[in-house]
Amino acid sequence: MSAGGIAARLYRGEAGVDIVGRRKIWFIVAGVAIVIAIASMLVRGFTLGIEFEGGNQYNVPVKVGTLSQVETAFADAGVSVKTGQTVGDSQYIIKTELINDPTRQTEIKNAVAQHFNIDASQISDSAVSTSWGGQVTDKAALSLAIFLAVVLVYLIARFEWRMAAAAVASLLLDLILTGGVYSLVGFEVTPSTVIGFLTILGFALYDVVVVFDKVQENTRGITGSSTSTYAEAANLAVNQTLMRSINTGLVALLPVGGLLFIGAGLLGAGTLKDLGLVLFIGMGVAVYSSIFFATPVLAELKSREPRLQAHATRVQAKRTAQAKEAANKSQTVARDSDGVPIGSGGPAKSLERSELAGAAPRPGARPAARPGQGKRPRAGGRPGGGTSGRR
Repeated sequence: MSAGGIAARLYRGEAGVDIVGRRKIWFIVAGVAIVIAIASMLVRGFTLGIEFEGGNQYNVPVKVGTLSQVETAFADAGVSVKTGQTVGDSQYIIKTELINDPTRQTEIKNAVAQHFNIDASQISDSAVSTSWGGQVTDKAALSLAIFLAVVLVYLIARFEWRMAAAAVASLLLDLILTGGVYSLVGFEVTPSTVIGFLTILGFALYDVVVVFDKVQENTRGITGSSTSTYAEAANLAVNQTLMRSINTGLVALLPVGGLLFIGAGLLGAGTLKDLGLVLFIGMGVAVYSSIFFATPVLAELKSREPRLQAHATRVQAKRTAQAKEAANKSQTVARDSDGVPIGSGGPAKSLERSELAGAAPRPGARPAARPGQGKRPRAGGRPGGGTSGRR
């Protein structure tokens, strides 16, 4: 790879990607994504697990057949199957609608056992009420409120209120977009999903604080000079931490991807699926928001500050004056006595004029003196100085 390659320039912070300068584009992208996510949540809603809606859960040994065969057996027994998953290599977990009648629960279990010619005692069942899911939701909402309040206090004390507002806006974007993905795709929302939501906030906050710390370093005392605006210094900070943000995201997504695709997919650890899925989606969204949303929001808030507006005007005025001065210098060209720009013809043109120095002068011009013509010859002598006269 050459030294000027994109990867090398990213590592050195010299890629020059104009992220803050194009913040209106990122705001439009985020706005469209938010509208789609909210519309999906209002129209389609979420696919809630039995922990939130209530339902029954049956554990069936895998020796009876495939998962689809087990789901068909429960459907034939007259119950609506919500989800089915394989847990390890020993059993299936079938979640159905809520059945409050114990007799009906026993009839369903016996019907499935008879379908597969096994003893009904090999199928265990349990009921989950909606109150438990409601308690989980209430506690999660309280935890989220406390978390955001602590984040606001810390960022205001560590940086300033504008950075705190931009960071919280980035965290809310992560939550909305992750929830939108769950609503659009129809992933099941379980207590593990709620826990995952709170986990991705910590990851997103870490990356935002790293970028903001570099922004603060680059913009400290910026009004004392006229070399760059606040937005330009903030954009430089994003470029300087861009590769770090990408590496942090990749390093975080790799183990989560292993948890999701290997643990839940290949090994059949269904309990890991809900947690791994929300972490994988949320962390991917957090990488985007920390790069393309948090700092642009901060720059937009700072651009409304009067002292920084005056500073940006001063920087622009200085650049305009420098551009005019450079333009004037390029138009001012030295000329010789004949009005010809010096050096305009290059060495060949200068040589040509020197060779034609003895040619006929232009009309009205005084002939140029030749070497040795500056002295008048003595009387009786030859031009050039001889002493002998005419004989």
